[in-house]
Amino acid sequence: MALAGITLIWGATFVLVKQALQDVSALLFLALRFSLASLALGLVFRPLSSKFSNPATLLRGGVLAGLCLFSGYLFQTFGLKYTTPSKSAFITGLSIVMVPLLSGLLRRKLPQISEGLGVAAATLGMGLMTLEGEALAIGRGDLLTLACAFSFAVHIVVVGHYAPQVSFAALTLVQIVTAAVLASGSFWWAEAMVIRWRPGVAVALVVTGLLATALAFSVQAWAQQHTTATRTALVFALEPVFAWATSFLLTGELLSLRATLGALLILCGILCAELKPVQRARHPSV
Repeated sequence: MALAGITLIWGATFVLVKQALQDVSALLFLALRFSLASLALGLVFRPLSSKFSNPATLLRGGVLAGLCLFSGYLFQTFGLKYTTPSKSAFITGLSIVMVPLLSGLLRRKLPQISEGLGVAAATLGMGLMTLEGEALAIGRGDLLTLACAFSFAVHIVVVGHYAPQVSFAALTLVQIVTAAVLASGSFWWAEAMVIRWRPGVAVALVVTGLLATALAFSVQAWAQQHTTATRTALVFALEPVFAWATSFLLTGELLSLRATLGALLILCGILCAELKPVQRARHPSV
């Protein structure tokens, strides 16, 4: 439920961020977003800093997670310059397929049957929701977005691996600070810097910085102490469903029959992985 809650936040901020990017360059927006989140997390978690343990493990896991997080946003941003938003959304969602494969390599163990079926259903559903027309051609932007999906998949696996070993608060702080440093070191040379301080930009920064970053990644690090990376990825597949719902509430956009079927398949995929109707083995996170 906690993971579904932050997925709702991410889906709900899609329209907000899209509007804000008309007045601010993407990497500068990321730098400001992660910097604001770092400041908030530093203030909130400072009283707990004396309880942070395993500094070597924390630094290794936090920096690696932050690198993956920034890489994902970086590849997604530049990929969108050369591909359509619908294809970008689907290709990014392929991380739900990559996570159980990467987890299996890490644990030297194949995913459970129900997890595999859930991933397949959720992937098909995401495709129905996002791909349109002749959207199957592969271009430079698609390859960049595929790198984005891989980065996000590795991020989920890394957080799942290190979250049980260190404080979730410390892990969150280190990874967000790492992403902020990387974003701050790239926005001034990787693209033309543009910013027009309008209310939409300020609101988007506050919402994404505090809710979609500081709160969301704190919850993710906490939740992955108690569940697997595969189940985390499947819950994150709800993001396009929430994005569609938000778009309907704010702009009146309706779901087509095909998109509705896609949303139902995503939900079925998550239920399949959660309830495990095919395999009754005890879940490793319990």
